[in-house]
Amino acid sequence: MRIAASALAVGLLAAAGCNRAEKSSSAETPKAGSAVTATAPATPAELYAKLHGRWLRPDGGYVLMISAVDSEGRADAKYFNPNPINVAWARVRTDGPRVRLEVELRDTNYPGCLYKLNYLPETDRLVGTYFQAQMQETHEVAFVREP
Repeated sequence: MRIAASALAVGLLAAAGCNRAEKSSSAETPKAGSAVTATAPATPAELYAKLHGRWLRPDGGYVLMISAVDSEGRADAKYFNPNPINVAWARVRTDGPRVRLEVELRDTNYPGCLYKLNYLPETDRLVGTYFQAQMQETHEVAFVREP
């Protein structure tokens, strides 16, 4: 009798477990015709706008200002150390949700120095490299947005 009762208990537990699994899997599966919320990918103009502002490189007090980016990715950029340094060109590229900024400086003591930066939306920072042309050295750098 105990064997029969044990077998019945095991059978009931197994059946209960199967029902729970079926309920949880059916609850996770969207029904046909149900609306699924999806985020539309950002346009290049929306991604470019994330770069607008004044950016500080805390390790030296250098400031990079981005006031506009046109539809071709050309950026209106200014650089200060603390005095203005000529920006030869600045451009923005996107790769899906990634935004990359490149800025070349061409001035006294800045003969073709180049920033290659990526925008990190989760921390609202620009991170990447700085190529110091006179020394032929590349350094890891980061910029934080100034209020």
